[in-house]
Amino acid sequence: MNRRDLLATSAAALAATALPALARPTGASMSQGTPVPPVAKKIPVTIEQLGRVRTDDYQWMKDDNWQAVLRDPTLIKAEVKEHLDAENAYREAMMVSTLPLQDAMFEEMKGRIKEADSSVPSPDGPWEYYVEYRTGDQHPRYMRQPRGGGAAQLLLDANVLAEGKAYSEVSAAEHSPDHTLFAFSEDAQGSEVHQIFVRDLATGEVLPDPIGSAYGGFAFSPDSRWIFWTNRDDNGRPDRIFRRPARGGETTLVYQEDDDGLFMSVGRTADDAFVLISIANQETSETRIIPAATPTANPILLEPRHTGRLYDADHWGDRWVIRTNADDSIDFKIVEAPTATPGKAHWTDLVPHTPGRYIEGMALVKDHIARQERADANTTIVIRDRSGTEHGIAVDEPAYSLSLGGASEFDTTIMRYGYNSPSTPTSTYDYDLATRERTLRKVQEVPSGHNAGDYVVERLNAPAPDGELVPVTVLRRKSTPVDGTAPLLLYGYGSYGIPMAASFSTNRLSLVDRGWIYAIAHIRGGSDKGWGWFLNARRFTKKNTFTDFIAAAEHLIASGHGKAGHIVAQGGSAGGLLMGAVNNMRPDLWAGVIGQVPFVDVINTMSDTSLPLTPPEWPEWGNPIEDPEAYDYMMSYSPYDQVGPMAYPAVLATGGLSDPRVTYWEPEKWVAKLRPATTSGKPILLKINMEAGHGGSSGRFDYLKEVAHDYAFAVWAIDKGWERS
Repeated sequence: MNRRDLLATSAAALAATALPALARPTGASMSQGTPVPPVAKKIPVTIEQLGRVRTDDYQWMKDDNWQAVLRDPTLIKAEVKEHLDAENAYREAMMVSTLPLQDAMFEEMKGRIKEADSSVPSPDGPWEYYVEYRTGDQHPRYMRQPRGGGAAQLLLDANVLAEGKAYSEVSAAEHSPDHTLFAFSEDAQGSEVHQIFVRDLATGEVLPDPIGSAYGGFAFSPDSRWIFWTNRDDNGRPDRIFRRPARGGETTLVYQEDDDGLFMSVGRTADDAFVLISIANQETSETRIIPAATPTANPILLEPRHTGRLYDADHWGDRWVIRTNADDSIDFKIVEAPTATPGKAHWTDLVPHTPGRYIEGMALVKDHIARQERADANTTIVIRDRSGTEHGIAVDEPAYSLSLGGASEFDTTIMRYGYNSPSTPTSTYDYDLATRERTLRKVQEVPSGHNAGDYVVERLNAPAPDGELVPVTVLRRKSTPVDGTAPLLLYGYGSYGIPMAASFSTNRLSLVDRGWIYAIAHIRGGSDKGWGWFLNARRFTKKNTFTDFIAAAEHLIASGHGKAGHIVAQGGSAGGLLMGAVNNMRPDLWAGVIGQVPFVDVINTMSDTSLPLTPPEWPEWGNPIEDPEAYDYMMSYSPYDQVGPMAYPAVLATGGLSDPRVTYWEPEKWVAKLRPATTSGKPILLKINMEAGHGGSSGRFDYLKEVAHDYAFAVWAIDKGWERS
């Protein structure tokens, strides 16, 4: 599913490095050497809804032609572009003193990456497939080599694809089951509107007539003759599944979904026996199947959708295996069903439900099922054979991440998994499911050096106002004091059931090695402690997400890991909603707040049925168009609507002009409203990437510059750098 998930414009940053300290980048107004922030004009718009009235002074920032702007950002209306340019210039001028720190952090982050690197090859039939980077490459090269050894073959050089483009992202790449074709999808604007290309691997030719207006995902039929994909309509939603000959030809409608509140995707079962069409949102799902023997047949319904019931299906040679929350299985169970009669009436438990043990997913090979489970913000992998014998893979550490990689072929006993922790780089293993032997295939290299023993990883439990315990993962250097003097960055997300892994990130070390403490709050709204952890922070319990985060901050203060006013809070996308909410609720706790692509204009966004994610996300937030209670509850926490006169911390809001998930005008409006409201005198800054979308820059080094920018803001906020500029 596509959700609001997760930064110096490089040219401006490079230009600014040549300026004296008090000089200004072009476009920033100055008053006695101090940059003057843009003042957004107010055009009040009164909105009446369900007998309620609200006024929006900044609705003009939303381009009336936003659908076209997503596909071609140059179409943005002039007054909006002028304001965004002014905001970017003001931020650059305010943060000009941080440019040396940004440069230093970028070089550190780059130095921790092995520039010439490759993934562990994944075997499939006569070939092994992998991805590599060469020194200096911004983008990956997709490769394969003969399984028994031999010359490597280049399938796609994404650096060549990106030449001459401000943005280029390969969202999916896949070879056909017969290994004769290679398909890939490219987003060339950051808008997530893709073209899908198919390459003939015998000739190297990219076949004519690429597929347009598509989602990133696609699937070849098991016989390699057809390609299936999901159409993206004018409002950016999935509405139809299409099929055409893999080498080009007439397009055929396979399935049309009339409910615009559902997401869709297409794939194949693990055993290549069926094509799967998955249809779902946060509270209902259904699967339609097409037998491999008849790939042009109409899809068959596996089990009808039912509100409150979720399921996803895979085929295990002679039966269906289905992960589901049916029968009040809040944390999911696994059932099986006959191939010919896969409906719920024929489901029998294979792995029963265990409360508090959330089954996140599963991977199938011929004689084994591997499943990934989550409990208490850590993961476990469990292996089951056809006799029902089970064994687990776990790690005896306070906080870590195990990730199940599965296998590229069905007739094997080898699966791949990864392990890391906040202090330990990733190790990749091949695991023999039958013999229980594991083979270390790769350890992540940190070229500039890294000693895990220099760091401490802790798992704390913060008491929430209602008595729940919120896990908090902490990373610090051993030498960093735990007496409230160290600056603290607290990260959170807390939506859609997406957990925050206690994983390794080389980028965070640029703060931690400067004496910072880095913490992740595993708050409700995610599934860190099970699916019930998610269900207890949506709709009319959404505020639990915000109070959990505040409780985590207060517990860290009490334990000596931070102090009020000396903490930077960070979150992106729906985590940006969290940032906006805690900024209003407890501004005294934060020195700075970083809201990356923040979903902050909740009422207006969830009332606009033209936006891509509005109808699909009513189950998450509520429907303020039809439900007065939902309107009132959402209004009570909507960050944009709850901005008022108070002493706000320094705020950095970021966005992307072509972002279809959190549109650029949300952070723009938030900043416009925050700046005249704050009584602290601390800066309110906006950074809009004019050439990217939700995920920021597409190149790996350009992305690091954005991370360095945000971390430099965090340091600047703690040090009150604007007072010395």
